Amino acid sequence: MAFRNFEKKQKPMKALKTYVETHKDRFLNELFELLKIPSVSADSTYKKEVIDTAKFVAKSLENAGCEHVELCETEGYPIVYGEKLIDPKLPTVLVYGHYDVQPADPIELWDSPPFEPIIKKTELHPEGAIFARGACDDKGQMYMHVKALEFMTSTDQLPCNVKFMIEGEEEVGSENLATFVKAHAEKLSNDVILISDTGMISKDTPSITTGLRGLSYVEVEVTGPNRDLHSGIYGGAVANPINVLSKMIASLHDENNRITIPGFYDKVEELSKEERAAMAEAPFSLENYKKALEIDAVYGENGYSTNERNSIRPTLDVNGIWGGYTGEGAKTVIASKAYAKISMRLVPHQDHHEITALFKTHFESIAPKGVRVKVTPHHGGQGYVTPIDNIGYQAASKAYFDTFGKNPIPQRGGGSIPIVALFEETLKSKTILMGFGLNSDAIHSPNEHYGVFNYLKGIETIPLFYKYFVDLKQQK
Repeated sequence: MAFRNFEKKQKPMKALKTYVETHKDRFLNELFELLKIPSVSADSTYKKEVIDTAKFVAKSLENAGCEHVELCETEGYPIVYGEKLIDPKLPTVLVYGHYDVQPADPIELWDSPPFEPIIKKTELHPEGAIFARGACDDKGQMYMHVKALEFMTSTDQLPCNVKFMIEGEEEVGSENLATFVKAHAEKLSNDVILISDTGMISKDTPSITTGLRGLSYVEVEVTGPNRDLHSGIYGGAVANPINVLSKMIASLHDENNRITIPGFYDKVEELSKEERAAMAEAPFSLENYKKALEIDAVYGENGYSTNERNSIRPTLDVNGIWGGYTGEGAKTVIASKAYAKISMRLVPHQDHHEITALFKTHFESIAPKGVRVKVTPHHGGQGYVTPIDNIGYQAASKAYFDTFGKNPIPQRGGGSIPIVALFEETLKSKTILMGFGLNSDAIHSPNEHYGVFNYLKGIETIPLFYKYFVDLKQQK
């Protein structure tokens, strides 16, 4: 391939910037081809497309310089494994990402088709942003690592060994990845794990995610009469499952917006005033936040700021609720059943199995007579915190400084990557979360997008992490 012979005598930093600028159109075109494949892991009708995406990623790793690439079969979708091992005495970086995406629904709310990527200029991205499902989460961010490897191999600047583990079930709980990691711990052995599936504060204020929240996800079902009933004949005499479910859900928060499940806060870590003060130094405009969401007020647990509510505090949210007649027109009916999907974001030290059990016990206990309640646990995961004094964080910080001209701010993230805690438990290595997305990227929502600036800046920054990690490792 022509890019293999790119000028190798340039100084590394200059060569990196020039390489990205020279090949940016190709980098974008390749990402577009990846984004066109609807790899929706939650919907079995897309099975072929998900597998096709795995094959695309595998081929991309081969083209980028991996000497060994394989599709590792699981009970679900395959895991793409690739490696470039140059010297067993050198450190090894393990890159994790995922090639599956969230469903695009509701399709009618997209301004352009979700699997027909297009670059559009926005107020935040005057240089353009890539609009497509998976643009930021996680195809665009994962593919930055593939292109960073290409730069390092094609210019003979790969300073250490590298392994890739790209899965296709992250959006449905990574159930088979845990089995794979435990069964192949030696194969996946590494000195540090690198993930780009998070974000940063803004385009001109880089940050490194130092903590993730855990997750407990459940589905609840409330059953009343043995069939749907006429609301005129039976209304007021029989418990209405939809009314009951609504009251039960409403009772899960008190007047201060604290969660009412007994024992829920027992293991919640309370950060010190000093730590909270350091978090408050991150630039944040509450007015801009409300404007971007078109809301006139924020909402949440009393006594905490917006940034604290969505990072260091646990939450409980209804993600979906349904029952009865929802079609066009009217149908006067008391439904036999009502349902809801509920997620709880957890902070470090809260065990997701324990929280799920606490929820189940409490939810069943508050059901009134006349209905039956069923709680079905779905996926979950532990929270995670990485210290800022380890060399992985320091290497990432140096890399961001070189490309952004300022030190990144350590920041706790509100999202969950359940597999991260397992990585540390099984592989005994720290994870560094070098995300380049923004809160405004609309991941999991219609019109998901990823800035062209962010995509290219990630490709420019990642190789520097490798350089500084090896330097610091050798100095230790």
